[in-house]
This record gives sequence, structure tokens and C-alpha cells, in this order.
Amino acid sequence: MSRDLRLGVLGLVALGAFVAVMIGIGSLGGTRGDVVPLSVNEARAGGRAADRWGDAEVYVHGWYAALDADCSGDDGGADPSVNWLQRECPLRVLMPSQPGEDVTQADLLRDGVILSSPTDRVFPSRAEPTGPNLRGGQLVFVGHFDDAAAAHCVPERVERCRNTFVVRDYDDQVR
Repeated sequence: MSRDLRLGVLGLVALGAFVAVMIGIGSLGGTRGDVVPLSVNEARAGGRAADRWGDAEVYVHGWYAALDADCSGDDGGADPSVNWLQRECPLRVLMPSQPGEDVTQADLLRDGVILSSPTDRVFPSRAEPTGPNLRGGQLVFVGHFDDAAAAHCVPERVERCRNTFVVRDYDDQVR
């Protein structure tokens, strides 16, 4: 057996050992059995989400839809401390089923969970350049209802602010 062949076999064995060790380390953590994503319907069941879930961190899965240019409403007013929570546009919603391309703002508000965040970086990038931003698969959003900032929303929007799901992060791995 030549020297080059021995080095090649040794390199292949070392690579195999490295992969085996990495798989072993990766499996040590396991999955988080305590995290069971709620469906949109479960999150909305029983009335107001803020009353049911409070500000506890929950995971909600569904189909993401966003309206920007097609949205009618305002940008949240002049108070920068809560405009991110009480604004009506852009409208970001998590739906119980895949919405069609002709989905309306009224459909989204009626059937979905409204999403918001102090930073827009926690939302998926736009899937289409025009029309509603619809995702082809389910996403899991992590966050909470009943954000403390809701108390500072204008009076006619306090309930909507309390029942808006404040997103911390999202994942495309529905478990």
C-alpha cells in the first residue's frame, strides 16, 4: 500500500469519525418536548388571546400572510413607543390555512392572528414583489400576547393591541 493511499484512507476514517462525533453531540440536546406549537385556531379559541395566554411565551404555527401596499389603515400614530404595536399597516397575520392569492384584508383580520414586533427583522422577507406576501408552508412564530406596551395604545385600540401576537422569532420547522 503506497503512502498516498494510506494518507487518503486515514483522512477518510478521520472524516467519518468527525461526522459521527458531531451527530452524537447534536443528538445530546434532543428536542424540546415542553414546546408544543399551538395552531392559529387553538391560539384564538375561547375568546381573547390576551385573557387566555397572558404574556407567557407561546409558539403558534400557521401560514404567514402580509399586506403592505394593499393594506388600508394607518401607521400607528405619532407615539413611537407604541406605533409598532397599534399600527394597522403593514398588516401581518398568521392564518389557520393557506390563504389564496385573492385574500382580502377583511379575511385576514377575521380569520388570523395579528402579528407585530418592535423590529421588522423578525418577519420573513417578502416572497412576492407585488400583492399579498404569502408563504407556501407553515411557519412557527415565537412570542406573546398582552404586551406591556398595549396599555399605551390609543383607547380604541387597546384590546387589539393586547390581542396582537408580539413576535420574537420564527422558524420554518413545524414539529
